[in-house]
Amino acid sequence: MGIVLDSTVLIAAERAGQNPRDAIEQLLRILGDTEAVVSVISIIELAHAIDRANSVERQIARQRFVNELVNEISIEPITIPIALRAGRIDGTLRSKGQSVSLADLLIGATALELGYSVVTHNLRHFERIPSLEVKPL
Repeated sequence: MGIVLDSTVLIAAERAGQNPRDAIEQLLRILGDTEAVVSVISIIELAHAIDRANSVERQIARQRFVNELVNEISIEPITIPIALRAGRIDGTLRSKGQSVSLADLLIGATALELGYSVVTHNLRHFERIPSLEVKPL
């Protein structure tokens, strides 16, 4: 089984000044030898943060992190099966009066489609997704 790294894990690594390669290697040492991937949704969330940086230096550092990340790890696209699964999960949750952000739904659905777990600092959202194995950091 593999892991999908959530945006929160990547943002924490970037804020700590780690480069993607070192961050991924460190996570794999902690979690064991497994395949790690990132959802394209996390790339969107990281790109969003570039222009929200409070300085040009921070923007450059964030852009460098994203550029290096896409060269270090497999980026999983949103496929039709992932979209359908996310929609079904959302419908189920909302029928119970619950919700999860679209981004987290898509990341979780990606993990489910791959048969992977999600590694995150955001347990509250991902634990709402039925059958998803969530690994906290």
